[in-house]
Amino acid sequence: MLTAVVAVMLYAAGLVMMAGLGYRVWLYARTPAPLKIPTMPAPMTQRGVVMRMFSEVVFFRSLFKGNKWIWLFGWVFHLALALVLMRHLRYFLQPVPEIVVLIQPLGVLAGLAMVAALAALWARRFLVARIRYISGPSDHLMLALLLAIGASGFGMKFIAPTDIVAVKAFFLGLIYFDWQPLPADPALLIHLALVALLMFVFPFSKLLHAPGVFFSPTRNQVDDSRERRHVPPVRLETVPR
Repeated sequence: MLTAVVAVMLYAAGLVMMAGLGYRVWLYARTPAPLKIPTMPAPMTQRGVVMRMFSEVVFFRSLFKGNKWIWLFGWVFHLALALVLMRHLRYFLQPVPEIVVLIQPLGVLAGLAMVAALAALWARRFLVARIRYISGPSDHLMLALLLAIGASGFGMKFIAPTDIVAVKAFFLGLIYFDWQPLPADPALLIHLALVALLMFVFPFSKLLHAPGVFFSPTRNQVDDSRERRHVPPVRLETVPR
């Protein structure tokens, strides 16, 4: 019964996340940009736009120019999160790729760095007056949820270890629709429930900045307004009768 409940919960969370994320990306893609508004200095070629987007997505260039401390905590969090997610691939792949095996020791350090960076970003929302003023309940709840996921993961690693062989068998069973028994460890169940909650709320939260950055007109436009006229595409439903 426990295995069935958790399996259905994870299937539902995955479906909601994929469908919601796909719908949001579809909305972003079909929304026309009414103006040429690239943030200066802007690239004048499509290749320059690609390089600019790469520097924004990988190195957070604009944030680095704006605030070095926030850039440090934000970049460390995202890099550590990427390593943690790669480390977790061992539960979904068989055989495990060599690169995933090699980063296993780094995954624990990355988890510590992720939790520390999240704590610093959350503290900033209390300690900096202007950030505290614009912070809403959803901002605090997202940070609290991410911290709880990290803390519960460390609880399984250092306080109440679980049977990782059985956990891998469970997740491989989910992929191939051949359910295997899930260990009934409280720390594991809390961790999976928090991850499922994050998947449920992801398409409706500010975490959508992950795909949204690729559709930002201030970042993805070429500065060629003097060379060619920008005519935004018009959808039929927006044309007045």
